[in-house]
Amino acid sequence: MSDSSRTVDDLRTFIKPLAGVDSQQRVKFYDSWAETYEQDHKTMSYRAPHEMVEFLLDNFSGRPEQVQVLDVACGSGLVAKLMVELGFKHFVGVDGSQGMLDQAAKTGLYKELKLALLGTEPLPAQTGMFDVVMIVGALRDGFVPVSVIRELCLAAKPGGYIYMSRNGLKSESGNKYKVCMEKELQLMEEEELWSHVITKEMDKYMIDVFNHREDVQNEKYISGTMYLYRKSLN
Repeated sequence: MSDSSRTVDDLRTFIKPLAGVDSQQRVKFYDSWAETYEQDHKTMSYRAPHEMVEFLLDNFSGRPEQVQVLDVACGSGLVAKLMVELGFKHFVGVDGSQGMLDQAAKTGLYKELKLALLGTEPLPAQTGMFDVVMIVGALRDGFVPVSVIRELCLAAKPGGYIYMSRNGLKSESGNKYKVCMEKELQLMEEEELWSHVITKEMDKYMIDVFNHREDVQNEKYISGTMYLYRKSLN
């Protein structure tokens, strides 16, 4: 069976080695996954990029063709492919996997693509440069640490928008990450670094391929949350 014909159960088995690996092993995994990443995510009914771009459309009133977008944890370029259909043209992408960046480069949509392992290396983005900063799917335990959220805010222009999504995977580490993340969001608001615009829940973030219990059925979905903040003008 070719990689492109993997089923949900196949993907549960395929992804299982991600549990408990260190950051370097995770990068190697994503490098090897890059070529079939998008097809596999279709199999997983991965709705987060589509939901996030609709969320952007509902809450952004600028002129898309003039907007500078920082696509953090850009992967193969799924978000940029959807945003370009809405008229956005200027993208800079950042990811920890060179294999994923190679796939993103094939889209021809990014003026720059930068390799960085977030949390261990600083976000390679100029301070106050971007009208929109996006991070979809990477805010979770073992991937992008909560500390990176301040770097996302720093990269935005004064008055710029920071769009973030987090999956709602039910686990001890996932619950702990949620608490830490939302505490940091609130703290940054109290520090007047940004203001909260809206938070929206997603019922069907993606099929749960991370749970390996035998009683889990393919139709069981992970929920998710989308957050929108606006950077302070001062």
